[in-house]
Amino acid sequence: MKRVHFVLQGKGGVGKTFVASLLVQYHQEQDRDVICIDTDPVNATFSGYKAFNVQRLELMDGNDLNPRKFDQMMTLLIEQDSHFVIDNGAASFLPLSNYLLENDVINLLSDSGKEVYIHTLISGSQGLRDTLTGFSKLAEHLPEKANLMVWLNEYFGPIISDEGKTFEEMKVYTKHKSRITGLIRIPRQTSSTFGQDVEMMLAHRATFAEVKENPIFELMAKQRLTMVKRNLFEQMDAVTV
Repeated sequence: MKRVHFVLQGKGGVGKTFVASLLVQYHQEQDRDVICIDTDPVNATFSGYKAFNVQRLELMDGNDLNPRKFDQMMTLLIEQDSHFVIDNGAASFLPLSNYLLENDVINLLSDSGKEVYIHTLISGSQGLRDTLTGFSKLAEHLPEKANLMVWLNEYFGPIISDEGKTFEEMKVYTKHKSRITGLIRIPRQTSSTFGQDVEMMLAHRATFAEVKENPIFELMAKQRLTMVKRNLFEQMDAVTV
């Protein structure tokens, strides 16, 4: 069964495009055809990955975002026999979320033979409260046929509440635990080594495969990024993305 992956989170700058890029690379390593779609009307970061041949969905009518343009995407999702990864920006989070719910998109895709995954991020530090709210709203409203994947992004800091509780100890997790298909942790990296390597890879919109061939990345940077990839892909294996 082909899978449709939506990366959704209303908070900007928390790593949505990084997660989308990981999903694409993971599918490509499994020799799966994957079509990439960028629905961010403001920052088309996903489209910057030349290796993915990303299709950008133009949502704007002048200065207004037109949700009806999601219809074009739906036709593609249903008619093409392929896996999909859809990266969504903060500006289009509510329009796309509402579109999915109001048009019963999850069940439509499921009835069309597609398995739907919704990927959302929880971010540490200042983004924690907002990302927890976004996760909670998705968990409450998504239909049962949607697989909800939670990415714990510790890049900006540990995911710890003011009371010192980890995500798995928080009430919001306990309340929605049954809705979560899997948890994937993006660990906090040593800023002067692993952290800088990841930042450099993201700045160049480079894939792990491209890093190996790019002389800009020195030997140990390539080694560290290989370790990052191994850690994340093993977690993805465990939850059957």
